[in-house]
Amino acid sequence: MNTKKPIHVTFGDKKLENDFEILKEGKFQDKQLYAFIERATRELKKNPTCGIKLPKRLWSSIYFQKYDITNLWKYDLPNGWRLIYTIKENELMIVNVILEWFDHKDYERRFGY
Repeated sequence: MNTKKPIHVTFGDKKLENDFEILKEGKFQDKQLYAFIERATRELKKNPTCGIKLPKRLWSSIYFQKYDITNLWKYDLPNGWRLIYTIKENELMIVNVILEWFDHKDYERRFGY
């Protein structure tokens, strides 16, 4: 991956982006999660592969159907939260696309642990 290209972070869809913005106005835990995700986006802008690449056998079909992914990554947030993202790259840029975040219990359910 050529890190000379500009690196961007975006959300998989508008609803997810809105959910992220709503966290900022929520209760203490929501604001804390907002800060965790914001910190993760800063890290992803520096190093798109700073998460853990998930083996294809663990991918949920929802990611294929909704986002047509070719790779899937997990970024461990504090307090057991997980951020799931994919990396898209073209000649001009690298884009980290945040697909979802969830607590450890929901993460285990999604990935069948």
